[in-house]
Amino acid sequence: MNSKRSHRYRSSAQYSVVPLVYVILLMIPVYWLINMSFQSTQEIRSVFSLFPQKFTLRNYQVIFSDPSWYLSYVNAAIYVVLNVCLSVVVAIPAAYAFSRYRFAGDRHLFFWFLVSRMTPPAVLLVPFVQIFSQLNLIDTYIAVAIAHCMFNVPIAVWILEGFISAVPPELDESAMIDGYSKPAYFRKILLPVIAPGIGVTAFFCFMFSWIELLLANGLTTIDTKPIGAVMGRAGGLLGGMQIGLLSAASVLTLIPGLMMIFFVRKHIARGLSLGQVK
Repeated sequence: MNSKRSHRYRSSAQYSVVPLVYVILLMIPVYWLINMSFQSTQEIRSVFSLFPQKFTLRNYQVIFSDPSWYLSYVNAAIYVVLNVCLSVVVAIPAAYAFSRYRFAGDRHLFFWFLVSRMTPPAVLLVPFVQIFSQLNLIDTYIAVAIAHCMFNVPIAVWILEGFISAVPPELDESAMIDGYSKPAYFRKILLPVIAPGIGVTAFFCFMFSWIELLLANGLTTIDTKPIGAVMGRAGGLLGGMQIGLLSAASVLTLIPGLMMIFFVRKHIARGLSLGQVK
């Protein structure tokens, strides 16, 4: 018995080595990025070191003192939050309709939602620029948020439809019998039940909108430039000389994603285990 137990422990330890090695390899670029953010560009170019030899906060001081840098984070955060809110608000009733009602072409339309999500952003950049120019919305937060909805709403509908389908239709009928209106039913009963699905949906919408650069850069000019565009422009203008500065900006770009994961981690865990994405 003891030999079988020890063999089981050795086997589990062997299998755990693979994901551990993977995580370590995955974290090497992240660690190196953080390491370079606390070094001067001169040190980065001259010395190969696992730790900063001359620790400096100069790179971060430049970012927080220059409006063109720190306002770009604010710009990105604003249109990302707008996009997540719009995507979730639009997707919930659409997902409910696909889950509860049957109409001509519903399955085909549901499939084409996912097909539209696979469209490369570059294909839609020119029409988006033309449309928003005619509407005088270029260089506004709402333009970027709406453009990102083109890609986030389809996946949001797919995810939420699975969660709503897992809710028994009898719950709808019971709520109607108890005198709930449809908005009251959504607000007081359905939304709390599918909260994990909303958390998963918000997470995926946030991640796409936060890392998407092509549309965000093409639909903005000066006032609402995102951090990715500022970093790209700075790297081009400086010829890649300010490596430490760009590394610090990249480290700060990781923080919102980590915060998003922290706040919705419970919903993500429950959602990925209980929900179903068709």
